Amino acid sequence: MILGLDVGGTHTDVVVIDGDQVVGKTKMLTDEDNLIESVCFSILECTGDLDPQDIQRVVVSTTLATNAIVQKRMPPVGIVVVSGPGMNPDEYRIGEHYYPVTGAVDHRGMVIQAIDPQEIDILRTRLKNAGVERVAVVGKFSTRNPAQEQEIAHLLADAFPTVVMGHSVSGQLNFPRRIATAYLNAAVAPMSGEFYRAVQTCMERRGLMIQLEILKADGGTMAQERSLQYAVETILSGPAASIMGALPHADPHREEIVLDIGGTTTDMAVLVGGVPLLEPRGISIGGYKTLVRALRTCSIGVGGDSWVRLEKDRLEIGPERKGRAVAYGGPEPTPTDALITLGAATGGHRQRAAEAMRRLGYQLKTGVEETAAMVVEKTCSLIMEGVGRMVDSINQQPVYTIHELLEGRQISPEGLIIIGGPAEELALPLQSMSGWSVKVPPHHEVANAIGAAIARTTCEVTVVADTEKGYVCVPEEDYVASIDRQASTQEVIDLAFGLLKSKAFRLGADEDDLEMELLEVQEFNMVRGFSTVGKNIRVRTQIKPGLISHYREAAA
Repeated sequence: MILGLDVGGTHTDVVVIDGDQVVGKTKMLTDEDNLIESVCFSILECTGDLDPQDIQRVVVSTTLATNAIVQKRMPPVGIVVVSGPGMNPDEYRIGEHYYPVTGAVDHRGMVIQAIDPQEIDILRTRLKNAGVERVAVVGKFSTRNPAQEQEIAHLLADAFPTVVMGHSVSGQLNFPRRIATAYLNAAVAPMSGEFYRAVQTCMERRGLMIQLEILKADGGTMAQERSLQYAVETILSGPAASIMGALPHADPHREEIVLDIGGTTTDMAVLVGGVPLLEPRGISIGGYKTLVRALRTCSIGVGGDSWVRLEKDRLEIGPERKGRAVAYGGPEPTPTDALITLGAATGGHRQRAAEAMRRLGYQLKTGVEETAAMVVEKTCSLIMEGVGRMVDSINQQPVYTIHELLEGRQISPEGLIIIGGPAEELALPLQSMSGWSVKVPPHHEVANAIGAAIARTTCEVTVVADTEKGYVCVPEEDYVASIDRQASTQEVIDLAFGLLKSKAFRLGADEDDLEMELLEVQEFNMVRGFSTVGKNIRVRTQIKPGLISHYREAAA
């Protein structure tokens, strides 16, 4: 059996899957003031009748780090930048503790200017006096040679509990994005680590003595201990869980929209022939452009608990949430109250919901049921407007799926896959409004947790080889070795796949789900005078995001 856990801002979902069956599921309100107890109670509630020895895998997805970034609730982070000549590092400044320092590595990885240890020592004192406890160290060409990042990190290590190096968070070139990625990783790593350790403790209290796995933004998973080093890869794991939970229901011959309608937001994504779209360069979040590889998603502030009110004689819904629906003791009317009033949804206190619609209708000069119908129609209208904006945005750029670039492809959706709490109740009006076919999967209310549970382990490896200098390195793995001057591109590709396989096993991958592929190959001849003296070869490989094959049927 495997267990999936999705901790959202409104609900915490847990499922247990045994073979091709969902044998347990729980959906409970998240207590933001006592988050860990919410998690512990949800796990206990879902697994109460089960022998914990039978559960072999637990995967969690959460919006914790995402919300911290979006809401600017991050601790101060010191950023030490080694830019070298030819650029102004202040153009990429983040925060008030940003310090360019002496040192430089060229594009081939050669050190052309040494760092100044005294300068780092002075900087260390300045950051400590400012109360900074987390530091990111980023060099412009550190992915070709990480020595200076490592040297600075070594000089700072005993003074700061968290020191992140840029080459560790991504093997790709793009200095500004690597600065932002390292910064976010340093900011969210302690918070994420504390949360995951607390979840692990909850599991152990229940007798689940196995290592927790974390869902990443690309829809894959990694082991908890690795997530402490790559915490930034786990942001947007909540929307990724939505997509993975919808995948078993996708049509391989059509383009479809996934809608995860939650309490506060609706997360959206596009499937092309049953395959999710990808942000190939990296996601943008909270104003930061990163190198974090992620499934392409979009969120709007409309959900079942969104605040419904009248502003300047106009009916407005969201993006704020004032609490639970009035039917469940909340203070302000919501779309959930409208659905309960119309009898489309059950649960809660129907009379209170109707009273909330009556008060709203008094301002609109409409009856109770007419008001409720207007709220439902407006909710669906806002969701479909969001879908339209997302599709227009995708069609203005190259379309990448997790498998390939679809050159010149224009997205034309024909169907909706709707998951989340109010999925069944909103399916009919959304179908009428869009004119598309609509699917509401079984267990739709906990589809996120299912998606987390059945996602397989993924990872990437970037290999850079310089045959003239006779070395090969994998920056994000701190791997450096010698290589024959006559080495071919195919030998570097073989090395990349070997290292990728080893990394996948360390992260918790299963032999049966190692679907590896080549993402990028570049080869440049290095010429001196009139002779070729070597090659610069760059190779990037990945484990494809996807579902664990033998559990796929459980979600279908």
